[in-house]
This record gives sequence, structure tokens and C-alpha cells, in this order.
Amino acid sequence: MSYRKEQQLTKEYKKFLASLDEHNYSKGLTKKELVELFHKILKNGIHGLGFSMYEDGQEPGDHITEEQVMRRMKILKPHIKWIRSFSCIEGNEFVPKAAKALGIKTLVGAWIGDDREKNRQEIDALIDMANKGLVDIAAVGNEVLYRNDILLEELKEHIKEVRQAIPKDIPVSYVDAYYEFSVHPDLTELCDVILTNCYPFWESCHIDYSLAHMQQMYGQTLSAAQGKKVIITETGWPSQGESLGAAQPSDENFLKYFINTQLWCEKANVECFYFSSFDESWKIGDEGDVGAYWGLWDKHEKLKY
Repeated sequence: MSYRKEQQLTKEYKKFLASLDEHNYSKGLTKKELVELFHKILKNGIHGLGFSMYEDGQEPGDHITEEQVMRRMKILKPHIKWIRSFSCIEGNEFVPKAAKALGIKTLVGAWIGDDREKNRQEIDALIDMANKGLVDIAAVGNEVLYRNDILLEELKEHIKEVRQAIPKDIPVSYVDAYYEFSVHPDLTELCDVILTNCYPFWESCHIDYSLAHMQQMYGQTLSAAQGKKVIITETGWPSQGESLGAAQPSDENFLKYFINTQLWCEKANVECFYFSSFDESWKIGDEGDVGAYWGLWDKHEKLKY
């Protein structure tokens, strides 16, 4: 195959391709060196984190206090520019409020599921917070199509409603697995920015190839994005739990994946919300034992390493 002038690449995709000269920033490092680099990256600061709401014994559906949210937000503040929330009710409304009080930007998500009454509450709350100046990016739903909770057309109507109801300078989008934006170009067209979840672990990828696979996921999303900005809204690796194919949870693999993704994203100028801030025990029910070990901080709010 030879170069053809008509085969145009977007400016963003050219930048992405130019960043792919290195796939493993942690290769050959000892556990001690990995920990030192982990601390250096956190000290320098990262783009953003997914906010973990729940202590032991708590789970979605419980109402979380503003005090608890603020306590956790203060722990994260020295290390991040952005925070991502996943819901707008049951205490989640305190996340953007606490973030703004501390000078942190917000990607605020309305949780859309198969309970239409709650969906209505979520959308109304997102619109209200956006109009109060608490939202920098509005996300209408997270992995709704992946879970098959509602039909695509219903989801699109929710996105359109939020777009029409909040200030035009606030980007409105939807979060899902990277491949959904290739499958649904009409959904991609509706979004102001493209918000993608990229998890090599859940695709049984060995740690040695995990960064390259995450880059492929991002590249596929970028190709489908119609020239729009792509933000990685979730990526991470568990520190404990059962292996999934060649993907093995461990302290070393956790550190390697964090280091590799953060250093590549910085080099490639890719905005990334790492998942997650704190370990949450309730996630065992959805994901098995690995679900409780995605945080940079443990369930006691202590930095793991």
C-alpha cells in the first residue's frame, strides 16, 4: 500500500501516531523503583481521577454525606486537576460542589439505568448543577449501551435534552466502551466530545502489552470521533484478585500500568481520568474479588504504596 493524498488523517490522529514510539516506560524497573516513580508522578500531578464515594458497608443507593465527600476530595486535591463523578443524586451531588470549592474541574455524570424514575432525577439534577456553574463537562450516562439498560434512541433523547437545557459552553457527551463509538456513528455525532473507557485488563491482556492495547483502544475511538476531542474517562488495573486470562492483578502490575498510562498520556497530550481514587468493597458484587482493588488509595484512605 502506498500513500494516497485523499487518505486524510485528522490533526489529532497524526499526533496520536507520533506518540507511539515507546510502549513500556516501566520496563526493567524494580519494585522499589516502581514505587518511587509512582510517587513522583502523583507529586507532579495527574489529569484526573474517578471519584470513589463509598466506605466499607456503603454502596450505590445509600445517601453519602457532604462531609465524607469533602474529606476524600481534600485527599485527592494535591494530585489532580479534574474529578469525575458518576451520579447526580444520593450524595453524589456533593462531588462537584466539593470539587469547585477546592478549585478542581468537574466531569459530572448522570447515571442512566433501567429505572426511568431515577433517570429523571439524575437528568434534572445534572441540568440544575450545570446551570449553577458546577459542571465543566456533562456526561449523560455511563456504559448504558454496554449494559443494554435502555434503547439507543431513548439515550439520544436524554443527551439532546441536556444539551438544550444547559449553557452552550459546557460540552455534553456520553461515556462508554471504546468500540461503541465505532458501532454508533449517530451517537458520536451527537456528542460534543468523545468520552471513552479503555480497559486492557477486562480484555484479558498481559501487562507487557497493556499499554499498546490501551493505545489501540484510544486510536479506534479517535478514528471514530469525526475530528472531535477524545478523553479517556476510565482506565486502570487492579492490585489484587483473580486473574482474567493473561491479565494478572498484582502490586507490580498495578504500578506498571499506572506509570505507563500516565507517562504516555502526558507525552501524547491525552486527557485521562484514571480509575480509581479509593478501593471500594461493594464492587466485589459486580466484578468479583478484583472489584475491590482498583484504587490508588486503599479503603482506609491510605495511599497504597
